[in-house]
Amino acid sequence: MATLITALATFMAGLDNLVVLVALPTIRDELGGSLEDLEWTVNAYTLSFAVLMMFGAALGDRFGRRRVFTTGLLLFTAASAAAAMAPGINELITARVVQGAGAAIVMPLSLTLLTSAVPAAKRGAALGMYSAVGGLAIAGGPLVGGLVTENLSWQWIFWINVPVGLLLAPAAWRGLAESRGPNNRLDVPGTLLVSLGILGLVYGLIRANGHDGWGAPQVAGPMVAGALLVAVFVLWERRSSAPMLPMRMFRNRAFSAVNAGGLLQAFAMYGVVFLITQFMQNIQHMSPTEAGVRMLPWTAMPLLIAPVAGIMSDKIGGRPVAVFGLALLAAGFAYWALVMSPDASYAEQLPGYLLGGVGVACFFAPLINLTMSSVDVSEQGIASGSTSAMRELGAALGVAVLTSVFTHNGGYTSGQNFVDGFVPALWVGAAAMALAAVVMLFATRPAGAQEQHSAAPDSAEPHSAEPATR
Repeated sequence: MATLITALATFMAGLDNLVVLVALPTIRDELGGSLEDLEWTVNAYTLSFAVLMMFGAALGDRFGRRRVFTTGLLLFTAASAAAAMAPGINELITARVVQGAGAAIVMPLSLTLLTSAVPAAKRGAALGMYSAVGGLAIAGGPLVGGLVTENLSWQWIFWINVPVGLLLAPAAWRGLAESRGPNNRLDVPGTLLVSLGILGLVYGLIRANGHDGWGAPQVAGPMVAGALLVAVFVLWERRSSAPMLPMRMFRNRAFSAVNAGGLLQAFAMYGVVFLITQFMQNIQHMSPTEAGVRMLPWTAMPLLIAPVAGIMSDKIGGRPVAVFGLALLAAGFAYWALVMSPDASYAEQLPGYLLGGVGVACFFAPLINLTMSSVDVSEQGIASGSTSAMRELGAALGVAVLTSVFTHNGGYTSGQNFVDGFVPALWVGAAAMALAAVVMLFATRPAGAQEQHSAAPDSAEPHSAEPATR
């Protein structure tokens, strides 16, 4: 029961990370709004998800994990209904912020509740099922979004969450045991500082995509303020007696490499996905379903390749497999940049999807083990939460930055104008993936550091983690 409840909750939250992307052109047609508004439709979710994830885990530790998990489910469900009923783009963006907050509670606590509910002897099978369901959410996101948008309406990509959430909340309350954790102090100042800081940076990036320009006060002001707030956050975390994210952990080379590599990978991948779905529908005039189906070689490939990548990780280590995956992703984006044209056939584009799909599988299959082995057992909960948050942050920054590259080099006036902006964005994405591959070469603990390859004891419960296929 615990495995089913937590896996379905993870599926619901994970699906909403990608399901909306294929629906964006339809949402724009019906609700109006600019490219900047479309970016916020995605980033409102990923930003609140990223900055509140570790705070959500701490809430569970303090007030009871089952209680807070159930509250998060209800919050996510209510926000999904609000998104479905949104009369305009601004109301949709607001609902997406609240959805992300609900997901930030559900995702970290789902794994913590699962590990505490399942005996150690059966935990491997339970975590495998949990990860597989999470992988299905990622693989099915674009396809589900396309099918629902085309055959029902875009509102139903949010309505489908409502009955699931209303069933899961009472099931979680009855079927999961209550527990609390040692991290019962809430880092409210740290959460506010990092939230406002990142919001300022992303807001400035998105405003720069419009008519304001990089030198405008509406762009430079929020970005400078955001950078200062992030710097104050770092200082606060170094001095706080109960930091949300202890800065000393970044002195660990392997931990820093895994976090930086995850951020760069999400930066490139989400930025490219945001643009490729619009290229398919606005330029090549595909339906939402066609776009979702044609993305399957990328999104579904991890389901086939991840088991093989996992076996290879056991044999040769996770680091070379992850680096290989990032290199394939970089190659896929570079290939697209070379062949992309307004009338490029799907056969011409297909190698890029295949390279991307294999690359994603090879990167994510060893990621949890790389994260856990980068730190001592006592720090594994914070480490997994940090890595998950960094990837969500990378997704938000990637959409903002790659769209900025796109708008400064092209636009929507014609197919060629779109490609003129898309190709430079692809090169930036390829460069970010290549840099991630270089960074991940350092994702190993120095000789002499204490290794923690064995599973954590029953009393050590991670605060947060995500499926390996994500």
